[in-house]
Amino acid sequence: MLKFGNNNPDTHPMIVAMGKAAERIKQESGGRVELQLFPNSSLGTDTDMLSQVRSGALELFCLSGLVLSTLAPVAAIHGVGFAWKGYDQIWGAMDGDLGAHVRNGISKLNLYAFEHMWDNGFRQITSSTHPITKVEDLAGFKIRVPPSPLWVSLFTAFGASPASINLAETYSALQTKIVEGHENPVALILILRMYEVQKYVSITNHMWDGYWLIANGPIWNRIPDNLKEIIAKHVKQATMEERAAVKALNDSVQGDLVAKGLVFNTPPSQPFRDKLTSSGFYEQWRSKFGEQTWELLQHYTGKLS
Repeated sequence: MLKFGNNNPDTHPMIVAMGKAAERIKQESGGRVELQLFPNSSLGTDTDMLSQVRSGALELFCLSGLVLSTLAPVAAIHGVGFAWKGYDQIWGAMDGDLGAHVRNGISKLNLYAFEHMWDNGFRQITSSTHPITKVEDLAGFKIRVPPSPLWVSLFTAFGASPASINLAETYSALQTKIVEGHENPVALILILRMYEVQKYVSITNHMWDGYWLIANGPIWNRIPDNLKEIIAKHVKQATMEERAAVKALNDSVQGDLVAKGLVFNTPPSQPFRDKLTSSGFYEQWRSKFGEQTWELLQHYTGKLS
């Protein structure tokens, strides 16, 4: 029995796809491999589950690369602000040399990273107080971000006041006005019912985020090769199904959210990118990631700094 943990609710395309993969894996392995899913942060926060998978208490964990970067800094590279122009760039990079480079960094934690990233989507900013129409609207803005240095750095560069809060505690933080806003792909804004505690959605596309499925290294290495092949094959199929479903969901839910009372706007992106350049954000993270990692990123995105 392999336990799989994640912070998404059971209606999220990742959990749906992983449930189907679990059925296929059990069938093809003749019952030798069974996956038990624990969605909705039922095993604890991302921080808790990351600790569990490292200790072997949890076999499989799917998490944002930016959360994983608290231990493997290279895992945050895909989240550099305003780096990507679209999915063709993203999947070319993360299914190619940049993704391989990140997986190598993850392996140094004695963890196994599956070959393909799952999609979370381009992230947008929500607010209960005012729409974000320009960079200056973020000055002093209290925004929830996941526990990741890159997220904190990004919004600090914009003059905001970011607060690192785990996803399971975000709704409450918005409801009680600990923070004014948060940022997530629009599909999660719907799935997590953030429309109940927010008023505005600004389509900034400020960051793309995806998930790495990781396994405890020693446990993965003990699984016979033929069973690892079965698991990897069906995980890849599920990942591709999830990518298609998440993109379709993110592309289609705006109408549902408008019907629920949210007000949308789309600010121009270039002033935000200019602010990151002038604030030294890109140079700071180029230095942190190192030249090899940064050049791999720019090979796909074009010049950032």
